[in-house]
Amino acid sequence: MSRTMFGTDGIRGLANSGVMTPEVAFRIGAAVTFLAKRQVAHPPRVLIGKDTRVSGYLFETALASGVCALGGRVLLSGPLPTPAVAHLTTSMRADVGVVISASHNAYADNGIKIFGANGFKLPDDTEQEIERLIRGEELDRDRPTGVDVGRAERLEDAPGRYVAFVKSTFPKDMTLDGISIVVDAAHGAAYKVAPLVFHELGANTHVIGNAPDGENINHQIGALHPKRCAEEVKATGAQIGIALDGDADRVIVIDEQGNEVDGDAVMALCATRMLRNGTLGNRILVSTVMSNLGLERAIEAEGGTLIRASVGDRYVLEAMRKHGSNFGGEQSGHLIFLDHATTGDGLIAAMQMLAIILREGRPLSELASEVMTRVPQTLVNVKLSERRPLEHMPRTTRAMGDAEATLGSSGRVLVRWSGTEPKLRVMVEGPDPTQIETIAQEIAQEAKAELAS
Repeated sequence: MSRTMFGTDGIRGLANSGVMTPEVAFRIGAAVTFLAKRQVAHPPRVLIGKDTRVSGYLFETALASGVCALGGRVLLSGPLPTPAVAHLTTSMRADVGVVISASHNAYADNGIKIFGANGFKLPDDTEQEIERLIRGEELDRDRPTGVDVGRAERLEDAPGRYVAFVKSTFPKDMTLDGISIVVDAAHGAAYKVAPLVFHELGANTHVIGNAPDGENINHQIGALHPKRCAEEVKATGAQIGIALDGDADRVIVIDEQGNEVDGDAVMALCATRMLRNGTLGNRILVSTVMSNLGLERAIEAEGGTLIRASVGDRYVLEAMRKHGSNFGGEQSGHLIFLDHATTGDGLIAAMQMLAIILREGRPLSELASEVMTRVPQTLVNVKLSERRPLEHMPRTTRAMGDAEATLGSSGRVLVRWSGTEPKLRVMVEGPDPTQIETIAQEIAQEAKAELAS
């Protein structure tokens, strides 16, 4: 049986519809507890966190009920970043961590991500087993009763625990005294903890996106819409802007001039410094097929190697562990510093960037402009009615082949289905911006026509 509910980042969809219903959430809670019972001799401890979507209440209650129905013990952290749940799962010796979040999606969607006791996202075969249990009858047999029914409690100090952890990843001989920072929490899971991290390290913080109402998460703000953060940087004269997404596992950085510094540039800055001081594991950086050719060339110029994984931070992490690398990420801002965290963490990434800026005593705009020469890249997203495998789309693949022949070794063509949305993503790189935009649009139009026929 193949997975049909889990995508590249857990289960995600319109809240209270399809696979994202409280009934499914209940059975997920029951399933992870059922599986944990096979591994531990005590009632499984399941840590549940969420972002700020209004539907979080619905799924938090349903998940906790599922855990309790199988005799588990629930720790409820309330709104907390995805990487915070991963960290607390290990630091509190929980057996499972669950995050209720649809990350960068609009508020009407929600999702469920699951971490094992080691803080890493579950492998595909475990997710497949969870799907089997959800659909089967095992979860409904021999449920505990009486004193063996589970219970839940609030983990009141969860935010403070995570703030202390993030601060511990910043060099102990440094402070942020005198540094002016704009913090954009996207009205999401980091709305409390993000400002505290920078403030407690001494920064002069200007905070936006910290007033969630259940519906405004990611709305025209945060990592997906960094323009707002850039405007605030210029208005306040800040030295850097930190724009997080709804669950704070990704970050887009803004330099002091209001320019966007994406995940590729952050990886280039951090990885080149790690190569110079000998701390990049096996001298390998792992990124995805979406990362710019300029990043690859920058790493090679420093004597390192760039390995590309499929899109999705879980696949980046998989490649990192396979090749012995301790740093990897995505252009979108998922950055994994494996020496500190088991998943992408926007705040930890910001700590590493700030350390470089302070250590080298230069503004971010200078550092980012020098570290890599970006090859022009365009991305076209096509929302289509049918999700057909590319090998069954001959007209589209023919257009891709023609484009690759046109660009030769000077560019790249990548066409893939999104792992979280019903969209075909067409990415083209090459030396001529006008040419690559034309090529991308031609491939997109061919895909539309093919699926409409």
